[in-house]
Amino acid sequence: MTTEHEQHHTGRRYVTKKSRRNNPNRLVLRRYDPKIRRHVEFKETR
Repeated sequence: MTTEHEQHHTGRRYVTKKSRRNNPNRLVLRRYDPKIRRHVEFKETR
């Protein structure tokens, strides 16, 4: 299953794959955001 992660302030998105059975909770990824040039948390959207 593909999931989408969005950074709240800039609207930048990442798309990842995960198993909902193994990880039922929403993922939070710490990734680089080129708009603000720093690492930030990207929260899963559904």
